[in-house]
Amino acid sequence: MSAEQGTVAAVSCNDEYTFTKPNRDEIVLVAGLGVSGDVHAGVHVRHRHRVKLDPGQPNLRQVHLIQAELFEEVAGKGYAVPPGGLGENVTTRGIDLLGLPRGTILRFGRTRADGAPADGAPADGGLGGGSRGAGASGSAPGAVAGVLAAARAATLDEATARAAAAVEAAAARDEAAATARAAAGDEVDGDARAAVVVTGLRNPCAQINGFRAGLLKEMVGHDGEGNVVRKAGVMAVVLRGGVVRPGDPVSIEFPPGEGEPLELV
Repeated sequence: MSAEQGTVAAVSCNDEYTFTKPNRDEIVLVAGLGVSGDVHAGVHVRHRHRVKLDPGQPNLRQVHLIQAELFEEVAGKGYAVPPGGLGENVTTRGIDLLGLPRGTILRFGRTRADGAPADGAPADGGLGGGSRGAGASGSAPGAVAGVLAAARAATLDEATARAAAAVEAAAARDEAAATARAAAGDEVDGDARAAVVVTGLRNPCAQINGFRAGLLKEMVGHDGEGNVVRKAGVMAVVLRGGVVRPGDPVSIEFPPGEGEPLELV
């Protein structure tokens, strides 16, 4: 676990299939599903290319996050990309998203000492559900039971299987923390802030060139050892529901051990 923090620079969502997503004053995360009202929310995969390949695959791409620093990098090369321009839901600042280990938990907003969101927003984003029980935003792994069930029912490639296992492990860690709080007599079931589990990398696609001609080549680079670096952000599954707004702090909780690098999902 780490106290490292970044911030939310912008939030975006759209209920239609479009490459870019308009900025919003806030978005609501729904545990196990994604962003309320967003076309990519759901238990099963929602990205159209992947739906055509196998609609029964689990949706480990419920929330798309991109680092704002990427937009500043490409701006220096003549590409104007606003937040939401690449279709992300959450634009962050001050976080090396691409370097996060698989299964990292990102929590949004401030919290009181008792674990409740500091702004008083309901832990489930006001969408119903109690603090405990399968499917409630405050209860993991119950909160992600649907997407994990979809993963068990599908034939997964190795990278997807590892990502699904990371979601299950993160949910179990969150549940253990909630149980410990309950045993201590806390009214709030664990850290009730909105939270996601990072599952993997977005694969930059040709649609990026349709948005800005030539931009795709800037989304792929190489590290010092010659390994391919995909820069188009990361994907995540919603662990706990709640409201996310620009300016919210983002707390980073690393998985135990050395951690495993992100793969394409």
